[in-house]
Amino acid sequence: MPRQRANDTEQDKLARFERIKKTITALEKQQALLLKQGDLAASGAWVARYQVRQNLKKYWYYKLQVPIPYFQCATSNKLSKYKHLGKAGTQEHIDAVMSVFRRSVSDEIQRIIHALDDCLLDISSGSEQESEEPLD
Repeated sequence: MPRQRANDTEQDKLARFERIKKTITALEKQQALLLKQGDLAASGAWVARYQVRQNLKKYWYYKLQVPIPYFQCATSNKLSKYKHLGKAGTQEHIDAVMSVFRRSVSDEIQRIIHALDDCLLDISSGSEQESEEPLD
């Protein structure tokens, strides 16, 4: 009887391992589809709204912003943290919003894949169940 339980455990491990592998494959396919939809924004990028005052009027514009200089300046060889996108709804604005969205989703998919890789390692190494040292 104990032999049967050990066999069931190995079958269970194999089934769980295969489910995780299939899930990783599905996530990788989703990520590939996402990348086909367009560019990813730089890591940590976001779309910021800002106001310009001119002749007693206020104008709202948008920029793609990153934590460290990344964008090539048009007038010099320097890098900038900002890329001007123009008014709401311009093609550049929408493209930037979607690139930030794709980056966010792609990063989350990658985090999930890494977590599932850890699960595979746990199953294959037998480290799912570890004995604890008794406390004195």
